Amino acid sequence: MKKRTILTALVCLVCAFAFLTASLQPASAEPVKVALVLAGFLGDKSFNDSAYEGLERAIKDFGIEVKVMESKNPGDWESNVMAMAASGYDLVLGCSTQIAELVAKHAAEFPDVKFGVIDGAVKAPNVQSIVFAQNEGSFLAGAAAALFTTKTDIPGVNDKKIIGWVGGMDIPVLHDFLVGYEQGAKYVDPDVKILVSFAGTFNDPLKGKELTLAQYDQGADIVMNVASNTGNGILEAANETGKYAIGVDLDQDAIYPGHILTSMLKRVDQASYKLVKDVVENTFVGDTVIEMGIASGGVSLTDMSVMKEALGEKFPQDLLDKIQALTEEVKNGTIKVEAYEGFQRN
Repeated sequence: MKKRTILTALVCLVCAFAFLTASLQPASAEPVKVALVLAGFLGDKSFNDSAYEGLERAIKDFGIEVKVMESKNPGDWESNVMAMAASGYDLVLGCSTQIAELVAKHAAEFPDVKFGVIDGAVKAPNVQSIVFAQNEGSFLAGAAAALFTTKTDIPGVNDKKIIGWVGGMDIPVLHDFLVGYEQGAKYVDPDVKILVSFAGTFNDPLKGKELTLAQYDQGADIVMNVASNTGNGILEAANETGKYAIGVDLDQDAIYPGHILTSMLKRVDQASYKLVKDVVENTFVGDTVIEMGIASGGVSLTDMSVMKEALGEKFPQDLLDKIQALTEEVKNGTIKVEAYEGFQRN
């Protein structure tokens, strides 16, 4: 009887200790909740998809929860930002210059909400921004286009020194692309002519195709896409006419193999991942603007391997060699790439 009493007491003691230990353990942390607010749609194979790729990696690494707010038209932008800021998300990620402007307008109304901004510089205590030196990447794209348009032994390349550029909305960040593109082209050949068009939207592939076909009709044989979903029409026009394009943001080289010379990578995925990582690891610093350029790996051109495979012996290796050399010169500061003064970097 005595032994049974002692045994019972020991069991009770162990159970009490286990309960006490469990009660002292911190409750399992809730997953960080992130709202991604886009100025357009996923599926653009460009800027928006790149932002989401960064969040997909963050889901795997940190177990975060993600809600995506797409926008059918500009009238949705402000309401989407406000709704997500009021819904208890740990990070509201505004992914475009236009969304950045709305974060700047409303961030002070939600002091306990962390906002991340990509493609705009917003200075506020609860906002961390990441901008890109897209002018540097576009300098290389312009140089590549000016070199490529002289390769008349390649089918579809004419004997005119004319290249094209089609953008989405007429906004400062796209002018920053354009300034670099024009400088890069003129650096290679001061006599090259550059055709420029703005579609006025990032969500109209038919408009992008129409503008690109018009530039081909005017003598361009290669056109740079800087237009998100509108840019899918630019790439399609290159494929259908047997001419060429340059992709943007994501690696678009393989969408139409043999018709996309290269893509200007803008690592939006790295930016979205970093903003989430900073929140998860409690290293988020407000009132901060980070710039990502060639030197930091934020922008670059693809290695043209898809085009090399498509063209075989006709691939202009001298063009790739020149671009690699120019990349190093921009990286080390030998070449200073001009920037559009209207694009706020800090």
